[in-house]
Amino acid sequence: VQLQASGGGLVQAGDSLRLSCAASGLTFSSYAMGWYRQAPGKQRELVAQITKGYDTNYADSVKGRFTTSRDNAKDTVSLQMNSLKPEDTAVYYCDARAPYTARDYWGQGTQVTVSS
Repeated sequence: VQLQASGGGLVQAGDSLRLSCAASGLTFSSYAMGWYRQAPGKQRELVAQITKGYDTNYADSVKGRFTTSRDNAKDTVSLQMNSLKPEDTAVYYCDARAPYTARDYWGQGTQVTVSS
């Protein structure tokens, strides 16, 4: 399984970014997909999840600002981030969770920096 995240960058508070994650080596439609982030000195935390049935779940801190979606035809998952805040600064990781085993596969991460 390979996950390639992209779309990070340096933006100002209030701006938007769209992260994408391209998956390969898996039956994408069977996997739950997630976005996690890790800020310096902090633990990795869940940002958003989308199940194979398109149900979504968000961290309280991003509800109403972030939206995740998936395209099973292209084996991609996206994270639309609006109204970005400095506290959203982190490395964002794409995660694929296997059915039945719940094994997690991780991408390499993409840096998001939000300046005030």
